[in-house]
Amino acid sequence: MPEKTFEQAISELEKIVEELEKGELSLEDSIKRFEKGMKLSKLCNDKLNQVEQKMKKLVKTDDGFQLEIM
Repeated sequence: MPEKTFEQAISELEKIVEELEKGELSLEDSIKRFEKGMKLSKLCNDKLNQVEQKMKKLVKTDDGFQLEIM
């Protein structure tokens, strides 16, 4: 199964948050959703870190200095 895109993971994470906020799930289902949400959150964070590293490589100036990315 291919890895989710950032957008897919964020969308799924948003749905899980909505389900948890409603408070209608059993404790067991809430824990399962929370665990899945944590995995999705880590996936999103990892993808953002990868993009940041790529951007830092792309933003180097001709003299070898790197521009500050905020």
